[in-house]
Amino acid sequence: MSYSIKEIYFTIQGEGFQTGKEAIFCRFSGCNLWTGREEDRSKATCTFCDTDFFGIDGENGAKYASCHDLIEKIEECWPKELDEKFIVFTGGEPLLQLDQILIDELHKKGFKIAIETNGTMLAPKNIDWVCVSPKKNAKLVLLKGDELKLVYPQIDFQPEQFEALDFTHFCVQPMDGKDLQKNILECVSYCIENPLWRLSLQTHKIIGIR
Repeated sequence: MSYSIKEIYFTIQGEGFQTGKEAIFCRFSGCNLWTGREEDRSKATCTFCDTDFFGIDGENGAKYASCHDLIEKIEECWPKELDEKFIVFTGGEPLLQLDQILIDELHKKGFKIAIETNGTMLAPKNIDWVCVSPKKNAKLVLLKGDELKLVYPQIDFQPEQFEALDFTHFCVQPMDGKDLQKNILECVSYCIENPLWRLSLQTHKIIGIR
């Protein structure tokens, strides 16, 4: 299988429960809830995405012909002085392309594997950290994992509807945009009133990294 990759780079995780952890980010091109083209945003299932996942023109972006070619590039990006190899597959929607062979081969290379997904597709086995970010008007089928991270607020899409699902951690993350400061305060208030939930901030944007 070939893989269409927007970008691959080393950074620290900027949001969610794993904030601050050194990681390689591998961003797949493409999503099932939006084309990635601005002219299509208004009629997309997810209209507030803040990520460029269109095409393969980012850092180390390419059409990789095999999992071995992709893994070779991933290994090149990991600093040799760091022991605990960790990769986050994201997008777009990573589960459109992420497959069992890629997961198994990366485990053989010593990587722990995380995904950030909209949860509309089932995941392969043996992923070490599953983060699901549900989207309104998209059917959620991935009903268990390590972290449920809800962009908040969304009209008529409340966090409490997810509390019975089998996740270890529940996070609300302020929706970016012109109302960001207002949304941050709403998230803070929600977490104070509902202690099951914790606040996730996009710290990579705050400190100016990817």
